[in-house]
Amino acid sequence: QVQLVESGGGLVQAGGSLRLSCAASGSIWIMNDMGWYRQAPGKQREFVASITSDGITNYAGSVKGRFAISRDNAKKMVFLQMNSLKPDDTSVYYCTANLRTTWGVPTSDYWGQGTQVTVSS
Repeated sequence: QVQLVESGGGLVQAGGSLRLSCAASGSIWIMNDMGWYRQAPGKQREFVASITSDGITNYAGSVKGRFAISRDNAKKMVFLQMNSLKPDDTSVYYCTANLRTTWGVPTSDYWGQGTQVTVSS
């Protein structure tokens, strides 16, 4: 059983910073891309950032230059440093990982339960 658990969400004023963490646990053989998505009330879930196992990053245009994704492969963790936060960044943030649990099993996407980020104006 694989679990992804996010932490670090909270309430912050506009212009402030937060750092989200996500820890993967369970039967994990190979961890491929990891990333973050977010979903605001009444809106569809949207891509925020991703990082490959080699450290290649990709960002949504709305967060480029403000957010930074990183990972610790040894600890099976991914992080999202969020700076210059805006009220529009208010969402539930979800961690995701594409991984293989054992040899011969196809890779699958796993999701965390989400962590709330609220940015006040």
